[in-house]
Amino acid sequence: MEQARKKNWREYLFTYRSYTPIPFLVVMVIFSRPTADSLIIGFALALAGELIRLWGVSYAGSETRTTGTVGGTHLVTGGPYAFVRNPLYLGNILMYVGIGIMSNALMPYLPLVALVYFAFQYFSIVYLEEEYLSATFDDWKEYAAKVNRFVPRLSRFNGRGKFKPNLGHGLRSERSSLIALSSISLFLILIFIYRNMA
Repeated sequence: MEQARKKNWREYLFTYRSYTPIPFLVVMVIFSRPTADSLIIGFALALAGELIRLWGVSYAGSETRTTGTVGGTHLVTGGPYAFVRNPLYLGNILMYVGIGIMSNALMPYLPLVALVYFAFQYFSIVYLEEEYLSATFDDWKEYAAKVNRFVPRLSRFNGRGKFKPNLGHGLRSERSSLIALSSISLFLILIFIYRNMA
């Protein structure tokens, strides 16, 4: 009987990517010192990240929520994917850094550490995903040559497939992220109010 293949470290990062923000959130809560400016600037950045995620999920569907093996049934090149190859990870980075700015915890160190860590995590996962994509889809080479991983292009890439967004599905898929962002924002606003009343 063939022995099951062991996961490499990039596959572990992919599988548990939803849990890696937890240590940062704990530190943020302990050391949070929100100000009016940090709340406004950070929330704008975090909201931009969430909107990018929502846009991406509305095109890519529920496959973006998988935590098992890396894979996908089709190459999505519409919507935000026509401008940047990894809009969900870009959105995540903006969200995490934005939340860090909102909290004003250990500034500027916590947002910088979060930025470096999540950039490392997502680059590692993206290289793993790209190994699968390049081996699976004939259109991948052209798409990868014309669309950047994380820096959006200014003009839309015109892929061969026809992609239509499903906002209802996107909202359902993003429900936990929207609840988390709303809850964290409300929590930080309450801390700000409490500190200014004391």
